[in-house]
This record gives sequence, C-alpha cells and structure tokens, in this order.
Amino acid sequence: MTVPAILKNLRLPVIGSPLFIISGPELVIAQCKAGIVGSFPALNARPQALLDEWLHRITEELSAHNRANPDRPAAPFAVNQIVHKSNDRLESDLATCAKWQVPIVITSLGAREDLNTAVHGWGGITLHDVIDDRFARKAIEKGADGLIAVAAGAGGHAGRLSPFAIIQEIRQWFDGPLALSGSIATGDAVLAAQAMGADFGYIGSPFIATTEANADQAYKDGIVAGKASDIVYSNLFTGVHGNYLRASIEAAGMDPDNLPEGDLKTMDFGGGNGSKPKAWRDIWGSGQGIGAVSKVESVADRVDRLEREYRAARARLAL
Repeated sequence: MTVPAILKNLRLPVIGSPLFIISGPELVIAQCKAGIVGSFPALNARPQALLDEWLHRITEELSAHNRANPDRPAAPFAVNQIVHKSNDRLESDLATCAKWQVPIVITSLGAREDLNTAVHGWGGITLHDVIDDRFARKAIEKGADGLIAVAAGAGGHAGRLSPFAIIQEIRQWFDGPLALSGSIATGDAVLAAQAMGADFGYIGSPFIATTEANADQAYKDGIVAGKASDIVYSNLFTGVHGNYLRASIEAAGMDPDNLPEGDLKTMDFGGGNGSKPKAWRDIWGSGQGIGAVSKVESVADRVDRLEREYRAARARLAL
C-alpha cells in the first residue's frame, strides 16, 4: 500500500477527525504535538477572517515545537472543507488554505476535481470522506489522494456499512492511503483497522472528552457517561444520517425513539460568516465507541493511552 511521505513517521497511525464546533487551534495543536494528525472544519472558524488567524497560530506553534524538538517533530495538520453547494465560504476558505499551504485537506459531502488540483498545486494532499465503494471510486476519479471510509458507528455523519465490508471492497482496487472511521476509541481498534487493510484509524468522539476540546462540560461528561446504546442514528438534524447522543436529543425536548425523517434539501452550510454555527448546535454528535472513554483528560494523556494499548495489542498478537 502506498502512503504519501507527509503521512509517514507518525507516532501512531491515527488521524484526529474534524469535530463540528469542537475542533479549534488548541485541540489541533495538541494532537499534532502528541504525534497524530490533528484536524478541524474550516467552518468552525467564524467569521471567515478568523480562519487566517487560526492557520497562522497553528503553523507558528507547530514550527516552534519542531525547532525545539527536532527529534520529536509534530505531525501534520488537516483542514476539513465541506464541498456542498450551500457552503458559500468554500472558495474563500480554499484561498486561505492556499496562503498557508495547508498540508492535508479533508473533503466531505462532494468531490471536486478543481479542488484537488488546487491543493496539489500548493503541495498538499486530499483525503475524501466516503460511505461506500461507489463514492470512493468517484473521489479517486476526481483526483483525491486518499479515502476516509466512514463506516457504521462513526460519530456525526456516518455510513451504514460494516467496516469489514467497506474496507475490503475499497482495497480490491485502491492501494493508496485509507483511513477507517467508526467506533475507534482504543489502540486495539487502531491495530484492528490496520489488520483489515486500512492505514490509519480515524478517531473523533474520544477527543471530545479532552481538556483542549471546545465543548461544553456537559458534552464532555456525556461522552464519558455514554455507551454504544446511547447513540441515536437520525437524518433529522442535517438531512444526512448521523449518530448523536441520546441525552442531548432528550434535552432538546424530542423523543429519540420517534424522530421525524429529515430532508436532504434542508442541508445548509451557508451563512458561515456569523459568530455562531446554525441550528442544532446543542444536538451532540458522537460515535458508538464512547464506552471506552472513562474520563476527561488531556490530549497528550489520551494519545499516550492509545499508544500503550496499540503496543500491547501488537505484543499480544506477537506482531
């Protein structure tokens, strides 16, 4: 399998997924310093001008870390771009990413050849979210460098397929970088993802319960208290099916077991220049892997834990 140089030599084969509202410079910098890829959605920076400030800060702090720690350099970072027609910020956000030569761009909800070409033009790579083999093929045909297979159990927008199914179908024809998303919360699960054929584990929900995450304390506590059975799969909130914490739906006055169907036409990522994200900000996304999260801790401690688990799993299997 072929992995670009920028994704080699990570401390762990892990990419921290971009978390709506939650991922900001503090979380990304901590993840990268800990040796895993950190990422954030461009739309988290509101108004749009704030994206330039965030990228300046991330670039400068990681460069300073690398100068001070030449034997332990930071991992690269990624910016997530929503490639949906309602995202009226996309072109401006891409221009800002070009200014700072963002090393990795993660694209979601649409694949565009011109976007991939633009990222390649400044020396970056693109990874595209997919929920099945058909979308995976389209993404690669349009020039994406790698794929993120979003399987059942992933937080936020999630697919329905078993991780075994989606990985084996993609690996029949694609040998480039491939990350697996879906209930990965331990080092054991990262190794399992590699055993199935993925190069990286794509981890989101466990990083909500970290001190650097921009999440309400109640949200962090909900991740710690939650189990797989507390996750509700619904398309009501964005028009696309995703996984959410039951408690947050109940707190919004709705019955998690009787939610109406959503409408794809209601998906709207526009208005990104406002000071706050739009509707459903208090509906909390989460994957099914949160039963492995037992406390709120720093990113450094969480990655330390993941590494211990990963190495123990390898030793247990005599790898």
